[in-house]
Amino acid sequence: MSTVGRSPPETTWSVAVMRPSAPSHPAYLRVVRASAWYDLIVTVGFATPWTYTLLHGALSSLGGALGLGVLPALDPIQILYANLMGSVVTVWALLRIARPLPVHGAADGLARALFAMWQAYALAHGAFRLLWLFFVVEVAFGLVQIVPWLRTSDASTSTTPADRPRQSTR
Repeated sequence: MSTVGRSPPETTWSVAVMRPSAPSHPAYLRVVRASAWYDLIVTVGFATPWTYTLLHGALSSLGGALGLGVLPALDPIQILYANLMGSVVTVWALLRIARPLPVHGAADGLARALFAMWQAYALAHGAFRLLWLFFVVEVAFGLVQIVPWLRTSDASTSTTPADRPRQSTR
């Protein structure tokens, strides 16, 4: 069979649980965009020293009013790390709002697993208990974005038709 004049099949990829059967259903992409909006709303206040100072005061007051504790006093290194996190997550959120793709959902789900792991570590070591609210959302959005990638199918081990076992013609 000749391939002259025909374009080669599109190459797809597979890394661990990321398979070519990416969850491209519109409902999945709506979740990717919704998680991005959540991130933008929650983290944009962390992006500058001035907004973080205001947000720090508001979160500390809210935690105190709810009996969940208060944040530690501000220091320049804490502000720097808050601003770095806020800046990166804000840019990441804007990308997912502008162009939600299945791979963005997978990457975001993995990032949320990491964020949740470090939030759990902080909570286990006496961190500000208002963090539990953020932890629950991280886990929920992480699961909703990762679980579709973990579903198994008959084609889960192959990445292209050429990778699949060939049947004998005898």
